[in-house]
Amino acid sequence: MKPIQVGLLGIGTVGSGTFNVLQRNQEEIRRRAGRGIQITMVADLDVARARAVVGEGVTVVGDAREVIANPDIDIVIELIGGYGIAKALVMEAISAGKHVVTANKALLAVHGTEIFAAASARGVIVAFEAAVAGGIPIIKALREGLSANHIEWIAGIINGTTNFILSEMRDKGLDFEVVLKEAQRLGYAEADPTFDIEGVDAAHKATIMSAIAFGIPVQFHKAYVEGITRLSATDIRYAEQLGYRIKLLGITKRAPRGIELRVHPSLVPAKRLLANVEGAMNAVVVHGDAVGTTLYYGKGAGSEPTASAVIADLVDVTRLHTADPHHRVPHLAFQPDALSDLPVLPMSEVVTSYYLRLRVADEAGVLAKVTGVLALNGISIDAVLQREADEVGGEGATSTDLIILTHDTREGTMDKVLAELQALPTVLSPIVRIRKEELR
Repeated sequence: MKPIQVGLLGIGTVGSGTFNVLQRNQEEIRRRAGRGIQITMVADLDVARARAVVGEGVTVVGDAREVIANPDIDIVIELIGGYGIAKALVMEAISAGKHVVTANKALLAVHGTEIFAAASARGVIVAFEAAVAGGIPIIKALREGLSANHIEWIAGIINGTTNFILSEMRDKGLDFEVVLKEAQRLGYAEADPTFDIEGVDAAHKATIMSAIAFGIPVQFHKAYVEGITRLSATDIRYAEQLGYRIKLLGITKRAPRGIELRVHPSLVPAKRLLANVEGAMNAVVVHGDAVGTTLYYGKGAGSEPTASAVIADLVDVTRLHTADPHHRVPHLAFQPDALSDLPVLPMSEVVTSYYLRLRVADEAGVLAKVTGVLALNGISIDAVLQREADEVGGEGATSTDLIILTHDTREGTMDKVLAELQALPTVLSPIVRIRKEELR
């Protein structure tokens, strides 16, 4: 059978990895797919560099629209990234009847509903395994492997840059800014790391997983997003003393009144597998009613790990190329006319437990005042840790750190309580709040 022909838009880190892995393992891939898969056309603004990667026998152009317009191209791989030209090219490829494979989580998190609707109407596939957690096949697991389950919750370390930074802060006792510079020097963080350290990248991925898990439209604009820039080595150390580690988690849960969709630093019990994911690795935990808790672990980025996911999508599309569009796995796992209108809850309605750190005056009655405010608002305490003055400011210090772990409460209630506590004259600094996830 004639090999399926693929056009590649963008041949940077992931694009070159995709080309190289496809070349290296072409015979194995052909045996799995049932026919050959060949990248026959590449578009990149740096034509000379692209030619150096692909060598002879592949057409290289500077205009991506030439790839889309080529009637011999069956599948278009979009690896340009971003919301702008990438969206226009994906929509044009769909309109031209091309299947699309993309690693662009930002594009799908923001415009996925529109893109998937256009693909369904045209009878083509948009495949996106590489958009979440690099080489970990979490999309396939959610769409197919766990399709028998009523999924209850997902929690994931889905940004390697932030996990590397937090691991280094814990291991070396350094503050955020110091470790960020080291991460940039080593290549784990971009020159502009904003999307990573502010949680936006993880929120894009969590949005996609939430839509697949619960059969809702992608709704990135409703996600709560908080990064790691305000975390201190002090809180990481205290969390460790209490039996927890701090991780930036992407979390989506089925709640009685809707769906939680949030990204923020979280205390995770040190005994949980997720707490022991270190460095730039990724991991996702999924809890379903039938299967229980499952863990997916691996490299979340990099040239060949991400290429592994891109090529897995190419194999899937090749297998289904001639299949009836109505018998394919839906883009968001549920049939398009069966998507739910469950609301994404505002953060004020989320129920979770908390780590609080208060720098307070070292005098009698302070603890009673703090716990009194919590009790009046119906918040029960799980644990209290008070650091002696010499650990905070040396002998003769007039302040101390009071660390409190709470039981579950509504975020809106905690907002009100923190405002009351902050107003106490014995509370000397801004209160640190970090959410706590037991992941039972």
